[in-house]
Amino acid sequence: MIYKDFELVSNFKPTGDQPHAIENLLNGLKDGKKIQVLQGATGTGKTFTMANIIAKVNKPTLVLVHNKTLAGQLYSEFKELFPNNRVEYFVSNFDFYQPEAYIPSTDTYIEKNAVMNQEIEMLRTSAINSVLERSDTIIVGSVASIYGLSDPDEYFRLVFDIRVGEKIDIKEFFNKLVNAQYTRTNMDLDRGLFRSRGDIIEFMPASSKDTYIKVDIFDDEIESIKKVNFVTGEIIESYKTFPIFPAYDHVATHQRILSVCDKIMEELRERVEYFKSQGKPLEAERIDMRVRQDVESSIEFGMCPGIENYSLYIDGREKGSRPFCLIDYFPKDFLLFVDESHATLPQIRGMYAGDRSRKENLVNYGFRLPTALDNRPLKFEEFESIYNQLICTSATPGPYELEKTNNKVVEQIIRPTGLLDPIIHVRKTEGQIDDIQNEINKRLELNERTIITTLTVKMAEDLTDFLKSRGYKVVYLHHECKTLERTQIIYDFRRKKYDVLVGINLLREGLDIPELSLICILDADKEGFLRSSTSLIQICGRAARNVNGTVIMYADTITQSMKYCIDETARRRAIQEQYNIDNGIIPTTVEKPIFEPIHNSETIISSFKSKSKQLSKKQIEKEIAELEKQMKKYANEYNFEKAIEIRDVISEIREKYNLR
Repeated sequence: MIYKDFELVSNFKPTGDQPHAIENLLNGLKDGKKIQVLQGATGTGKTFTMANIIAKVNKPTLVLVHNKTLAGQLYSEFKELFPNNRVEYFVSNFDFYQPEAYIPSTDTYIEKNAVMNQEIEMLRTSAINSVLERSDTIIVGSVASIYGLSDPDEYFRLVFDIRVGEKIDIKEFFNKLVNAQYTRTNMDLDRGLFRSRGDIIEFMPASSKDTYIKVDIFDDEIESIKKVNFVTGEIIESYKTFPIFPAYDHVATHQRILSVCDKIMEELRERVEYFKSQGKPLEAERIDMRVRQDVESSIEFGMCPGIENYSLYIDGREKGSRPFCLIDYFPKDFLLFVDESHATLPQIRGMYAGDRSRKENLVNYGFRLPTALDNRPLKFEEFESIYNQLICTSATPGPYELEKTNNKVVEQIIRPTGLLDPIIHVRKTEGQIDDIQNEINKRLELNERTIITTLTVKMAEDLTDFLKSRGYKVVYLHHECKTLERTQIIYDFRRKKYDVLVGINLLREGLDIPELSLICILDADKEGFLRSSTSLIQICGRAARNVNGTVIMYADTITQSMKYCIDETARRRAIQEQYNIDNGIIPTTVEKPIFEPIHNSETIISSFKSKSKQLSKKQIEKEIAELEKQMKKYANEYNFEKAIEIRDVISEIREKYNLR
C-alpha cells in the first residue's frame, strides 16, 4: 500500500462553530470513542467539517449515505475538496433490478432481471482497488456497501505487479490476467480486456475508461510500461512498476469454483432427500434440476446464473457466518461517517430482514438451496461489530445514535451565511384555508414561494383544486411523481410558473429552494411518522435558505413533537442571532442558480410527454441513446448528481415503453 497524506484544498477556513465541532470530534477520536454525533443544522457546512476531520485523522475513510443522489452530491464535493487524493464512489451497480422471488399464494415465480450499469461497475472496482492501493482514499457509498463481495484475501491474491527490467513468462502473464477476470480479444480494447500484438501486450484496467496500459517486451524482459490515450495514442505516463487489480469487484478463479462443486452437490442430495421425506416431490425435482444445471454451467464456464447464491462455498465461509463486504477491504482502523444518520442507519438495519423474507420462500419451495440464505446483506449487529470509529451526522439524530452517546452530541448550529432558522407560528385549524390564502398573497408581493404539506392524498388534491379555482398558480407534487416530472416541477416552481407547491412527504432531496419563504404544515398535531419531531424539524429546515423563512403549524393542540421542534428552532435562532451581532453579519437569502432540468430539451419533452406524437420503438431507442450520451458526459465530469438523474429518467422511459 502507498501511504500518502490527505490534502484539503479550499479557499475557506472553518468558521462559526465549525472549529469547535472539529476540535471536539477529533478529541473524541483520540480518546477512542466508538460513536460520536455531529448534530448540524441545515446549511452549516457539515461536509466541510467532515473534510477537515478526514484531513487531520489521515486514515482511509468510508462515508455512508442513504441514497444514490446524496452519494453523488457528496462525491462531487469531496472530489473538489481533495483533488490530489483518491475519492471514490460505491453504489449499487444496477440501473434496474428485479430480485428473484416466489409468491406462494399465486404460485408465481419471478426470475431475477437486472440491467447492470457498466460505468458504476467501473467505479465500484476503482473504489476497491484504491482502498487496497492507497491510504489516502475516501469512498462515498450507499447501503450497497453492506452487501456481499468477494473474499478480500482471494481478491488480493489475484493482484500482481509488473516491473520494468523484470523477466516475464508470457503464458504465465496471460494466465494471471485470465484469473483476474480479464478476457482476451483481437479487436478493440474495452474495460477488462487484453490483447497481444507480437512483443506488445495491451490491457484496459476496469477502473479506466479512456486509457489503456501498453507493455513492451524484448527478449522476455519488460522494456517499458506506459499509459496510453485510447483515442489519440498519446503516451500519458510511464511507470517503473504497475499494479494489476482484478477486472471486477466480484472475483473467483475457475479453479476455486470447481473445487466447491462437490460441496454444492452434497447439499443438493441432502435437500432432495428432505423434500421427499416431507412428501414434496415437486420441490425435490425442481431443486435437483436447477442446481444440476448450475453446477454443469460452473464446471464448463466458471459461471452460472445466480452464482452469488453459492458464495458461502466460494468464499470458504462457515454456515451462518457474515458475508464479506466493502468494509472488509478497509484496514481495521479506518474512519466511518454515516451522513443523514437518522435515515441511513434504519435503512441499514432493515436490509437483512427484507432479504431473508424473500429468500426463505425460494428455499422452502425448491428454487434455491438453503445456502442461498448466506448470500445476504449484513445484519445490523454485524455492521456494528466491524467498524472501528463512527461519526454520525444529521440535523435530527435518531434514537440509536443518541442512545449510544448518552444524548451527548457535538453541535454545529451557526451558518457562515448568517441565515437563521425560520420563525414558527402555531395557528388554529378553524379558518386555516383563508389564513393560508392571506399568507400566500404576502409572499406573492415579495416574489417568494410557498409550500403546503398535508397528511393525506385527498387533502392535498382537494386543496390544490381549491387554490387553483381561486386563481393561484399551484401544483401538487404527489408520491407517484417520477424523476422526469419531479425535476421539471421543481424547476418550474423556482422560475415562478407555480407560486405554491402542495405535497405530503416533502423531505426528499431536491427541495433546496432559496425562493421558498413560507411552509404551511396542516394537521401538525397529528402525531406519527410525518409529524414526528424529526420530520417537523426537517420540514422547517426547508425554509432556512431564505431570510424571510417562516413556518406556520396549523393545530388545535401542541404535541410533544411540535413543542420540541419549536423550542429547538428558537434555541438555534438565538445562537445564530448572537453570532451575527458579534460578527457584524447581515443575513441574506442564499443565491442558487436555476439550472434547466437535465431532460428539459424540447426534443425529449416533445418525444416523451406529448400525447399527440406516437414514437416508434426505433425512435424511442434513439432518444434513449442521446440521453445515455448525456449521462456519460456528466459521469466523466464527475457530476454524478446529474448523471444519476439522467439514469433515473432512462429507467422510467424504458419502464413506460416496456423496454428492457
